[in-house]
Amino acid sequence: MDDIVIAEATSASYFFKGQAFHFFTGVVLVFLVSALAHPVLGDGAWLGVADVTWFWMAIGLAVLHQVLVWLVFRGQLGWGILSRWFGRRDLFVWGLVFLPLLAARPILLIGLALADRGSLGLDSTVGWILGFALLIPTLYVFWSVERYFGVARALGGDHFRMHYRAMPFVHRGAFRWSSNAMYTFAFLGLWSIALFANSRAAMAVAIFEHAFVWAHYYATEKADMELIYAGRSNA
Repeated sequence: MDDIVIAEATSASYFFKGQAFHFFTGVVLVFLVSALAHPVLGDGAWLGVADVTWFWMAIGLAVLHQVLVWLVFRGQLGWGILSRWFGRRDLFVWGLVFLPLLAARPILLIGLALADRGSLGLDSTVGWILGFALLIPTLYVFWSVERYFGVARALGGDHFRMHYRAMPFVHRGAFRWSSNAMYTFAFLGLWSIALFANSRAAMAVAIFEHAFVWAHYYATEKADMELIYAGRSNA
């Protein structure tokens, strides 16, 4: 278990590295997208839940999810926290937490989109065409992850197992077009949801989630990868 720990990651300064940027970016994005969505919120509902509630649940879940990933990734890299608690079941336990939260993000966005449908003002045909166009790369990424990358590795397996750190970088499927295809293309599926429902509020949340996940990458994952793969090129 201790072999997954990297000495440079055992300090408080590294644990919080990049998180001021993460926090500041999140605050700015929340302010901007709430201003974008505010004019169309307040008079819609779905399943008895107000559109405003759907909006803030979707935003809140995205923030919670990314904060949790930061805590787990840095805790693993510096101290092997989940490995100490759960032993060889650590990655399985992390999947039980991570995957439901990941699935809940589009579900909450669908709730918002249905509560606020029609507010974007697009022609419905145009919205459906654009929605399907953006859904194609999303589905391609899911296939590429399953075919070439693996779900366990996508969960951050290199924070849990040494053999993931020794694997070559993936340059097939969607990863041929972007080394971080999951953030570049997969999040376009959230835009599709907003376009299908023609929802301005859902589009605002899709923009927030796509931009904020990149803030997470630069604040958390980029530094971790530089430690884990020190000396290796992603070429």
